Amino acid sequence: MDGRKQNQEDRKHSSTTGGSKGRGRSGKRAQKTTGESPHLRLRRGKMVPYVSDDDDDTYELTDIAAHDLIRYKKRGAELRGDEESSLAILMQVMLPFLVAGLGMVGAGLVLDLVQHWDVFQDVSELFIMVPALLGLKGNLEMTLASRLSTHANLGHLDNKEECLSMIVGNMALIQCQAIVVGFLASVAAVVMGWIPEGHFDIIHTLLLCAAALVTASLASLILSLIMAGVILTSRKCSINPDNVATPIAASLGDLTTLGLLAWIASILYNAKDTDLWLSPLIVAGYLLSLPLWVWLASRNKHTKEVLYSGWTPVISAMMISSLGGLILDFTVSSYKGIAVFQPVINGVGGNLVAVQASRISTALHAAAPLGKMPKFGEELCINPCSAYCARTGHPRTARVLLLLVVPGHLVFMYTISYLKAGHTSLTPIFVVTYLLAAFLQVAILLYVAHVMVHWMWKMSIDPDNSAIPYLTALGDLLGTGLLAIAFHFLYIVGDGDSDLGD
Repeated sequence: MDGRKQNQEDRKHSSTTGGSKGRGRSGKRAQKTTGESPHLRLRRGKMVPYVSDDDDDTYELTDIAAHDLIRYKKRGAELRGDEESSLAILMQVMLPFLVAGLGMVGAGLVLDLVQHWDVFQDVSELFIMVPALLGLKGNLEMTLASRLSTHANLGHLDNKEECLSMIVGNMALIQCQAIVVGFLASVAAVVMGWIPEGHFDIIHTLLLCAAALVTASLASLILSLIMAGVILTSRKCSINPDNVATPIAASLGDLTTLGLLAWIASILYNAKDTDLWLSPLIVAGYLLSLPLWVWLASRNKHTKEVLYSGWTPVISAMMISSLGGLILDFTVSSYKGIAVFQPVINGVGGNLVAVQASRISTALHAAAPLGKMPKFGEELCINPCSAYCARTGHPRTARVLLLLVVPGHLVFMYTISYLKAGHTSLTPIFVVTYLLAAFLQVAILLYVAHVMVHWMWKMSIDPDNSAIPYLTALGDLLGTGLLAIAFHFLYIVGDGDSDLGD
């Protein structure tokens, strides 16, 4: 009798002594059960960010079944890379990576061909614009892919109305950004070409502006539609969009953008003597349409914040890529063989680092509220050994991506050689030097990605909107610089390749 009375009093006491303690105990149990972030509230089968009133990390559980807890445990571990095996990551990344690489090879073949066209010979500033416009896939399309992949992994695209609103708003935002970035890229190319030469040509300036605006707008429209379709299809097929969306954006982005730039610039160049009004009309039309895209993006809740806060990384990345273009403009006159490899080495580096950045960003979104670091990411500046040699998590993904560099570039190099393209034969010393430059580029980028994405998260900057533009632009600068050094080194040591500087 006394035992039953004591038990009743204990139950009464536990039900009346502050719900917060009860929630704290249940939260600790849930945290141990789910293995998820301490800052996600699980409510009726959904995850939402939650910060407790005290400093203790807690979960609040409301009407959630045991199988949902298990599902969230597995999903959270998968987003951090703990559940996905190296083989699973490799199988999902490899095919899009190879397809993307073949697209980059196509872009290299196009650049190798068009460098001899009259418009590229007469208006050499087009070479300065090439990395900046190819970088649009990092500034815009890859950033869009990263944002939509995060929303897809968190289940935000499962609602049709929300999905449609998100896609339409992002397309309006990308048109706005494409017009601004295309215009600024042409201005940067004019300035960088004018300073060393000391000569300003208004006809060439209008041609560059018009070609950049049309190329940026059309390429962004086409690639945005493709990205939305790829991510929705990946979601339905239970494939992680982070692994496939950014490589496909890279594969189509380079070839589409470079082909459009060469075609449009050639048309405008041939029309400059007979239809002098065409280039100014295109420039004026696009600049007058800009307020419309700004208005549409500002009315959408999914893009309003990015419209006002997302310009710094996009414009900064464009300037960094333009520096790579300046290097290309100087080196392509001495080493014609560099043209066919420049889109390949830059594209592979940007492709792989975008996959890693997108995966880290998705894991952070699933694990903690913006501005607060989860336990697996508390240390920002880890040593390079830890960034690549840890057994689980993102270092394992970094190792898989590094393993793709050498075989991938070998496939792309010998594809170029088989097609008898370019001006450089594949001697052993060339192959080793090129692969060393490519491997060094990707190794640096992956480490910078780890540090940058976690730092941005800690500073309450959404890495989905900011990280990939910086990383792909840095990849363009590193790739073009290392490639120029490699070609100059081969020329100095006497590679024996008579076509090296042809």
